[in-house]
Amino acid sequence: QVQLAESGGGLVQPGGSLRLSCAAPGSISNILAMGWYRQAPGKQRELVAVISGDGATQYGDSVQGRFTISMDGAKNTIFLQMNSLKPEDTALYECNLVANGIHYGGKGTQVTVSS
Repeated sequence: QVQLAESGGGLVQPGGSLRLSCAAPGSISNILAMGWYRQAPGKQRELVAVISGDGATQYGDSVQGRFTISMDGAKNTIFLQMNSLKPEDTALYECNLVANGIHYGGKGTQVTVSS
């Protein structure tokens, strides 16, 4: 079973920054896209950011301009730099990957923005 290694979540004050990372096993090839979704209690799951294998990016409206997604293709790893964090960014952030027609999802890492 493929496991995605997510890290970087935690507690941060409003206005602060965090950097999430997600590493896929090196055995996975032909990555179509990797990205992050999030879900807060009582809210719908929403797209945070996604990056395709050729480097194209897409962001959710609520994080545009504050978050940046990047990829280290050689290491099958993506990073999510989150700046100017707001309390409404509090959620479980889940890494997702699509490769060879298969979708993989991680267990998630908790991000809490609170003073």
